[in-house]
Amino acid sequence: MKNATLSSAMKRNAFVNFVVAKRTTIVELISALFILLFVYTAINKFLALKDLKYVLKNFPLIGSFAQVITWGLPISESIIALLLFIPRTKLSGLYGSLAMMTAFTIYLGYMLVYTPKLPCTCGGMLQKLSWPQHLIFNIFFVFLAIVAIRLYKKQQVTGEITEPPLVVFT
Repeated sequence: MKNATLSSAMKRNAFVNFVVAKRTTIVELISALFILLFVYTAINKFLALKDLKYVLKNFPLIGSFAQVITWGLPISESIIALLLFIPRTKLSGLYGSLAMMTAFTIYLGYMLVYTPKLPCTCGGMLQKLSWPQHLIFNIFFVFLAIVAIRLYKKQQVTGEITEPPLVVFT
């Protein structure tokens, strides 16, 4: 019994040590996933703005804001991707990712419960997901954002983050 507890504790410590040693890599990988996701979906939305606006007009709760959302979504996704790419704004990008994915997840949950016919405004491969799969996908990305924010903040506290100097053009 004592050996099993010791082995379990050693495994847990090994995992914790791995995570601590790899914080930067994990944050960068999660940021890269969000950049790929947001750039991919933004490009797909920009390429089909008319279709997006038409579909959004039929959405419950947000249909009357279709014009604003049609442009706001891909622009917001692009801005968040840019924030994630720039080291000094990465934390803001992670918070933006969390906010966007949380909003998508809450709205998707609402749609699943209250709307019999679910239109999809997602681009490309994401359209192939069923609605329950889409909800799981979104929840997973909300979880990733939370993990990245916590790890990034831990890096700030421990001094692991080294900010690059500002570039001043003269």
